[in-house]
Amino acid sequence: MKATIALLPGDGIGPEVIVEARRVLDVVAARFGHAFAYRQGLIGGCAIDATGTALPPETLTLCQSSDAVLLGAVGGPQWSDPRAAVRPEQGLLQLRAALGVYANLRPVRVLDALADASPLRPERVRGVDMLIVRELTGGLYFGRPQGRETVDGQRSAVDTLRYGEDEIRRVVRMAFELARGRRKKVTSVDKANVLASSRLWREVTHEVAAEYPDVTCEDVLVDACAMYLINRPADFDVIVTENMFGDILSDEASMIAGSLGMLPSASLGRPPTADRRPPQEQGPGARGQGPGEERSGLEPGTWNLEPLPAVGGQSSAVVRTGLYEPIHGSAPDIAGRGIANPLATILSAAMLLRWSLRLTAEADAVEAAVERVLGDGGRTADIARPGEASIGTVEMGARVAASLAA
Repeated sequence: MKATIALLPGDGIGPEVIVEARRVLDVVAARFGHAFAYRQGLIGGCAIDATGTALPPETLTLCQSSDAVLLGAVGGPQWSDPRAAVRPEQGLLQLRAALGVYANLRPVRVLDALADASPLRPERVRGVDMLIVRELTGGLYFGRPQGRETVDGQRSAVDTLRYGEDEIRRVVRMAFELARGRRKKVTSVDKANVLASSRLWREVTHEVAAEYPDVTCEDVLVDACAMYLINRPADFDVIVTENMFGDILSDEASMIAGSLGMLPSASLGRPPTADRRPPQEQGPGARGQGPGEERSGLEPGTWNLEPLPAVGGQSSAVVRTGLYEPIHGSAPDIAGRGIANPLATILSAAMLLRWSLRLTAEADAVEAAVERVLGDGGRTADIARPGEASIGTVEMGARVAASLAA
């Protein structure tokens, strides 16, 4: 396969972790006979410094003309002035909106090798395998009006939380489709006891749930969910929620797995097509879904996410470019020190292979290589136990690449 991948290293540790993800993608290309072309663009703080805008037009064009986008991180203290007219995060929000990626998938799985890395007791986190589906292009982050003003000498600011039923329906339906391939349970998280937008969210969710009688649906208030993630995390299968709640809850859930440095994400719009290669070339374990093929389900305990059928009546032959990124930030405190954990970015690259390029066997191979390295004791500082030896960013990337190539 020939594919073009846009690389957006961004700020802080972003360039460091993107280099290691590209190293792994190069091994995938060599091992499986693909040709990946990379095009690099500016986003975030480095783009502001170079061009005055957080998302230069040429970067957006580059992304829209690529098969997939892999991003490192944006932001840093030098661009954190709350009064600034242009901020790094604006570039990321603009990119998500322009690509039409309305659903952010954040898998949270606790590997046996890392059960002791979680701040929770190992017996509480073993077996955790959940998927958080976060609505990505609505809510407080995108609502208008938004801004600040000074009236009679007093500063004030406003953000608008607005959702339309179609925005809710499409992401909730995607969550139910994903749950069908997993353990058939959806937890919808809202704040319906206070917020009008959440009451609409719950109403639409129940309408969608009626279309999926084989999937269990429960409503949980966001404050209760924050508590349940700590005291009974293994109970969750698929969590679906609005933009800000998903942002916060997924960061909390990352600590169940041991570190923000372990969690990848995929931001998708319309569902991707099936594996582009003929069946005989897909390899063992491939679960592509071509026309007329029965869709196999996701088996719990794997990193895999199954391809989706058409959602909301839209043809799955229409694909928008997927955006893949680790859920961690730019970590300016460790940038340039060579100690950042690149695994979330490498696993995001695996999701890129699976979702945008439909290379299921290749994605399986990357995820298996990560697990082998961790099983052999490879640890960056964020997932090492007290007194345990750790390795740096480059060494971790090299070990995953070597395991994949073996």
